[in-house]
Amino acid sequence: MEPNQSNFIRNAVLEDLKSGKHQQIITRFPPEPNGYLHIGHAKAIYVNYRLAKEFNGIFNLRFDDTNPVKEDVEYVEAIKRDIEWLGCHWDGLYFASDYFDEMYNRAVLLIKKGLAYVDDLSQEEMKAYRGSFTEPGKNSPFRDRSIEENLELFDRMRKGEFKDGEKVLRAKIDMSSTNINMRDPAIYRIAHASHHNTGDKWCIYPMYTFAHPLEDAIEGITHSCCSLEFEDQRPFYLWTNENCEMPAQPMQYEFGRLYLPNTVTSKRKLKKLVDEGFVDGWDDPRMPTISGIRRKGYTPEAIRNFCDNIAVAKTDGVVDIAMLEHFVREDLKLKAPRTMAVLDPLKVIITNYPENQVEWLDAEVNPENEEMGIRQIPFSREIYIERDDFMENPPAKYFRLFPGNEVRLKHAYFIKCEKVVKDEAGNVVEIHCTYDPETKSGTGFEGRKVKGTLHWVEATKGIPAEFRMYEPLLMDDVEISEGETFLDHVNPNSIQILNGYIEPNMKDCIAQDKFQFFRHGYFNVDSKHTTTEHKVFNRIVSLKSSFKM
Repeated sequence: MEPNQSNFIRNAVLEDLKSGKHQQIITRFPPEPNGYLHIGHAKAIYVNYRLAKEFNGIFNLRFDDTNPVKEDVEYVEAIKRDIEWLGCHWDGLYFASDYFDEMYNRAVLLIKKGLAYVDDLSQEEMKAYRGSFTEPGKNSPFRDRSIEENLELFDRMRKGEFKDGEKVLRAKIDMSSTNINMRDPAIYRIAHASHHNTGDKWCIYPMYTFAHPLEDAIEGITHSCCSLEFEDQRPFYLWTNENCEMPAQPMQYEFGRLYLPNTVTSKRKLKKLVDEGFVDGWDDPRMPTISGIRRKGYTPEAIRNFCDNIAVAKTDGVVDIAMLEHFVREDLKLKAPRTMAVLDPLKVIITNYPENQVEWLDAEVNPENEEMGIRQIPFSREIYIERDDFMENPPAKYFRLFPGNEVRLKHAYFIKCEKVVKDEAGNVVEIHCTYDPETKSGTGFEGRKVKGTLHWVEATKGIPAEFRMYEPLLMDDVEISEGETFLDHVNPNSIQILNGYIEPNMKDCIAQDKFQFFRHGYFNVDSKHTTTEHKVFNRIVSLKSSFKM
């Protein structure tokens, strides 16, 4: 494994190992199981994974499952699948809910130390008492309850004697702190809801900001790496572990999140797209979820290379999608077999080619990787070409097929357009051509030259297939007007479905097989809609890249 790029977190690790503060590095990725992971999470996963593995440390996967109202086993299993697919194999698998007893005991400890109290204020009242960035907060009228009363009330909360929202347990810190997160944050709330892991054992649950530092401390995490939005939470993170008297005292490091233009990375918004039917699930290839880009055809190697080349910095970063697509092409160019597919077919009849004859032609599987060998493709009197590869009245410098013009068929012969057949509505339905048998590809023909080369599929053996072409799910970044939501800017043309043909050598292709279709780009066999009889391909990326390294 090559070393990570130098960054402030890696430098801290090096210093801690050099000074002897830590003998072994332990990192973790702590997702909340309330949705599927997206491409932004891939960076967070990889930063933690690479950091541990570079220094022969430990990488944990831990589910921060402290909110049973929004969590589901489906999300737990999906997250595990996604991380395994990325190639970031965890050493330990944990759940915050494994530590609920320990967290409860630490909350009791805070009460006994006079550092936590049960509050009866409503959520709205707590918000009003909290103050603002320019005004200090006010003490709750319940802040000075005795330790004995707080212990009794917290015990009654645990026993289920109060309704949801009727009481909360708050840390007692400083309502005039300049950091709003230190103004007596809530650390336990009541939620009469079954938990996917603990069932109905609990009706009170720790708040994420209280549970998270305790989880890190219990697991002995040395470097708690998280996104920049948690920077203001660091003082409470440190306060919690110190005052809960945790044996381990992890340090939190924040780095910038990854943003891609025209891309939703809010799990709440992604769930809304799924729930309201704008996509066909969390794994829709238009979704920026890891399962979505996997189904589209991205490779884990490409994503890891992408993550290796984006900065780990103290500022959020916007990265052009072209950079990610660049690494997808780089990964696939030596792996993906080359083949031909016609997405919008127009029939061509080669009138001077023998009837009922099928000729098998040699073609490289991948000219950039000779070890992949040679494939054979059929050629006969009837073939399909792309409809936009023919024009009856072409503009200047149009080098494809038109009446009287000659072009090369990839891996085959020169053909010349002799006749155009139309239906009653005037639409072109068939082209009649002649071929020159002396121009067979690979025979060393050095006669006349042609400027156009067309891909094609033989008509009698070509396999019908469906092709799905994608554009960004959201239209170009625009201001959301009053009364609008992001759903008002979903691109109505984010998917185009075409029906055409593929070479017969692809008849046994299965889900996640990847190909480069001549001139069209890289395609992936869809895992949801493909059957033995019906092949569906998702375009991964086009052939051309606008990204420059």
